[in-house]
Amino acid sequence: MRIVSLVPSATEIVYALGLGDDLVGVTHACDYPPPARKKPTVTSSTLTATTLTSAEIDAQVAAQQVVGEGVYHLDVERLAELRPDLIFTQGLCDVCAVPHGVVRRAVPSLPTRPRVYSLDPTSVGDVLSNVKTVGDATGSQARARVVIAELRARIDRITLQTAGLLPIPRVFCLEWLDPPWTAGHWVPEMVGMAGGYDALGGSGQPSRRTDWREIARFAPEVVVVMPCGFDLEKTRAEFAVTAFPAEWSTLPAVRDGRVWAVDGSAYFNRPGPRLVDGLEILAGIIHPERFDAPRADAACVVSAPP
Repeated sequence: MRIVSLVPSATEIVYALGLGDDLVGVTHACDYPPPARKKPTVTSSTLTATTLTSAEIDAQVAAQQVVGEGVYHLDVERLAELRPDLIFTQGLCDVCAVPHGVVRRAVPSLPTRPRVYSLDPTSVGDVLSNVKTVGDATGSQARARVVIAELRARIDRITLQTAGLLPIPRVFCLEWLDPPWTAGHWVPEMVGMAGGYDALGGSGQPSRRTDWREIARFAPEVVVVMPCGFDLEKTRAEFAVTAFPAEWSTLPAVRDGRVWAVDGSAYFNRPGPRLVDGLEILAGIIHPERFDAPRADAACVVSAPP
């Protein structure tokens, strides 16, 4: 069996099912687990620099979408050389990975005519279902059941401990810094599981652009900074150079020192098994009186720039 993963989350699922040796191709963004970095890559980014600020990335992505260009390029020739039997892709977000439509158009030209599965979760339950989908597609049903049961047990441990906890803090998950975006899909659900309340993000709905007036009206007691695609180091660096408006200093989370930066790429943006790590991180941030503090390499408290 020869598998190509065009989504970092699918790559993580493939490895969780013990199928790393069957994985013959990945995206340039597939960096976990570490062996994935040694696999042949079949995608590249069309962004012109890796040192762009949030505002510059937003502007460049918007400009490319206006002219009908994507953020990622699929190397169809290289994909053909890898002769995949299975391809895992996605149609959830054109900015996060190669769109499903691009893959579908490429498949007829491939010599092996691989089966294509699009993994498009919008909830935590969907992420667990994706583990089953990959397990069914690869004949790894037994291992998939074990992985799902282990993840479900960790989720249940958190939700049982947060059930009935009061107060329920207002939480804002900031998925992009400039301009500000809310975190959607599974993140608001994760906040609820961790004992918080997120009214700005819509459970099961895409992330959306917001503004600081709306954020100030919500008056979050906890802010979690999780820019899409950024690790903790990049998030801290970007936070330090972001020009926050006057509304920022009025937020209860800022006044009380409850602004956290996290490794969004690893634990929140990608709908794979490590979302459960993200849930445990959120629980420690939202209810420190009940849960252990997050690991220093996953999250840290940050202060607003002067």
